[in-house]
Amino acid sequence: MSQSPPADSDPLCLVFIPALVAILLNAERKKGEPLTEAEVLALRDAAACMAMPASQAAMLAATRGYSDIVAEDAWNEWRRARVELVQE
Repeated sequence: MSQSPPADSDPLCLVFIPALVAILLNAERKKGEPLTEAEVLALRDAAACMAMPASQAAMLAATRGYSDIVAEDAWNEWRRARVELVQE
């Protein structure tokens, strides 16, 4: 049986389920035009998330095949991500 690392060596982080970038992409596709900053922040604030150890969050991102955007900088991160994700 493997032991978990001490709590202080694997800090908790918030993980959006589903990924925030997927929520934003879906919302923008439904809207049919770019989301505003207010819409991005409202979607972020209403999205479900859970706290998990950073090591587990990294494994989830690896399984998913992409990293999510950082919630604290959601607007700027979304503007960068949508360039690759949204075909206009």
